Amino acid sequence: MQLFYAMNDLKIGDKLYNVEQNGFNDFARYSFSEVARLTETLAVLKNGVRLINRPKQSYIMEDVGYSVSRNKGSHWHIVSLNAIRNAQIENEKIKIHDWFASKQFSLKEKQQVYKLFNTKEV
Repeated sequence: MQLFYAMNDLKIGDKLYNVEQNGFNDFARYSFSEVARLTETLAVLKNGVRLINRPKQSYIMEDVGYSVSRNKGSHWHIVSLNAIRNAQIENEKIKIHDWFASKQFSLKEKQQVYKLFNTKEV
């Protein structure tokens, strides 16, 4: 059903997402938006991104994608439950990473973390 729906041109109110990653070691960063207006050939999202309103095969995240105008290598996809869940997982990873990157551990805190991990290994 998802594939059939996605092969249609976009309509106002359709919800889409995009995933960007800066290299293989970077986190997947999800962006979500909604179609705000249509022209003859474009679908303009609420965040200002302009998509070519012609579905095409995409092997990036979903079977079908909509190319960004003037950047055909970047695709947006119809939002799915799987995409929402994956975005939640990635956002949690980013939050944890950022917390550890900004946290200054005291020696006592480092000892507690060390003991916590060592007790799990035994």
